Amino acid sequence: MTDGRAARLTLAQIAETAGVSVSTVSKVLNGRDDVSADTRARVDAVLRRNRYVRRGAPATEPAAPGPRTVDLVLGGIDGSWPASVASGMEAAAHDAGLHVVISVARANGRGPDWVDRALERGSSGVVVGLAEPTEDQLRRLARARIPCVVIDPLSDPPPGVWSVGTTNWSGAYEATSHLLDQGHRRIGLVTGPPGHLFARARIAGYRSAMSAAGVDAPPALLRHGTYDRASGRAQVRALIELPEPPTAVFVCSDHMAIGGYEALAEAGLRVPDDVSVVGFDDLPEARWVTPPLTTVRQPLKEMGGAALRTLARLIAGEDVESPRTELATTLVPRGSTAKRREPTRGAGLRSGGGHGSAGAEPFGA
Repeated sequence: MTDGRAARLTLAQIAETAGVSVSTVSKVLNGRDDVSADTRARVDAVLRRNRYVRRGAPATEPAAPGPRTVDLVLGGIDGSWPASVASGMEAAAHDAGLHVVISVARANGRGPDWVDRALERGSSGVVVGLAEPTEDQLRRLARARIPCVVIDPLSDPPPGVWSVGTTNWSGAYEATSHLLDQGHRRIGLVTGPPGHLFARARIAGYRSAMSAAGVDAPPALLRHGTYDRASGRAQVRALIELPEPPTAVFVCSDHMAIGGYEALAEAGLRVPDDVSVVGFDDLPEARWVTPPLTTVRQPLKEMGGAALRTLARLIAGEDVESPRTELATTLVPRGSTAKRREPTRGAGLRSGGGHGSAGAEPFGA
């Protein structure tokens, strides 16, 4: 290295130096008691020389500078959401002189987890998206002096964990207000699992907009999905089968909204002639459907970049006063919303029958 300081060894190098396995080093580093005293002493000596801090050891010195590598840990890598976040993070990492390694947070409990892999690589920091670190994982990162930033956390992060998200409440408020301005009064909401932090914020924004307009939001109009097309299709189908179905639906995920298009087409209903639809995310797919989807834009690339820049400041030892960074959402009007009109309902709506000539295809040519 050009500054004369030795880079911190990876766990594999620590294990080779101490003459033990990587799993043994991990056990010592995490304070496990199933290691002999002699082996523990040998590994501890190597860890001390390389400025690692094992669980339960006094934390009086900052960790030595590690390799310029950071981890992006995702709950999954399929789809546009993780690709957009990764793109923004990689661009910011390039500017900061950092390298990004992408891994998947698997919940099967077999073998080393993503924290073990980050420790083994000697990662300088971690960004987590579409996954929720456990208390144990966060503890292990803190013991090893590896800072962590979470993108769109599923619940309130504990002290010492930074987060980057969007203005979910105001995004939902704006989307609902847009439909109200179009004359809609029965507006269905399909959002994510009820325990998710951003799902609760979007529900609150929807309800606030409805209340401000003096419009009821009965519980029957609220449905919970799982952010995929299949659940969007099922939940929109349930909404339009209500005795008093909505004339508009706000679906808090573009993927779920595309599934909603399919449910409406199957029922012989047209978007937006019979039912207006608003999504959330502004993924590329929102422009590919017919008609193009009105949606709330989450600045996903910017979120990835902001998470990396926060992480770089933490790695450099800077104070980051605010534990959360929020980026603004923007409503993107397209062809899936229109003024409220009396719907032309397909004959199969109540019976679960055919597709009807009025049903729109969910994808463009």
